[in-house]
Amino acid sequence: MAEQRLSDFSARLPDGRAVPLAEKAGKVVLIVNTASQCGFTPQYAGLEKLWQDYGGRGFEVMAFPVTSSVVRNPAARRISRSSVR
Repeated sequence: MAEQRLSDFSARLPDGRAVPLAEKAGKVVLIVNTASQCGFTPQYAGLEKLWQDYGGRGFEVMAFPVTSSVVRNPAARRISRSSVR
C-alpha cells in the first residue's frame, strides 16, 4: 500500500464544497472528531480559543462530526465554517 499524506485527501464543507487538504501544506492542523447531539460540547470553547490564539501563526482546527451527516450536528457546522479556511 502506498503511503498516504494529509495532502492526498479533501474535506467536505457543510455547503458541499470540497477543500483539498493540500491547501493546508506548511500549517499545523488539528483534526478533531466532534459530538454535539450527545451534549458533550465543552471542547468547542477550547478549540475556538486554540484557533484564536494560534490561527495567525498557521494553526488550524478542522472539526468533523461523529456521524456522517453534518446536518444532524449543528455545532460542528459552525466550527467547520469558521475553522476550515
